[in-house]
Amino acid sequence: MSVKIRLKKFGTKKRPYYRVVVLDSRQPREGRTLDELGYYHPIEAEDKQVQLNAEKVKTWLSRGAEPTDTVKSLFKRCHITIS
Repeated sequence: MSVKIRLKKFGTKKRPYYRVVVLDSRQPREGRTLDELGYYHPIEAEDKQVQLNAEKVKTWLSRGAEPTDTVKSLFKRCHITIS
């Protein structure tokens, strides 16, 4: 099973809200998730936009989960290294 770390979209029109989730790459964006790692609010103030659980992120990365490009940039914002 190929596992990805990616964003799951919530919110209303012009008010997006995303959760950073782990799911099977064959599932749709709003499909069944394996785990939730945090959230991303692009409209909030800069210091409140991203919140991630670093321990869960490192656990899933060690298990072989691959983050998408957008999620990689969020990890850089939170100073989480991808090895």
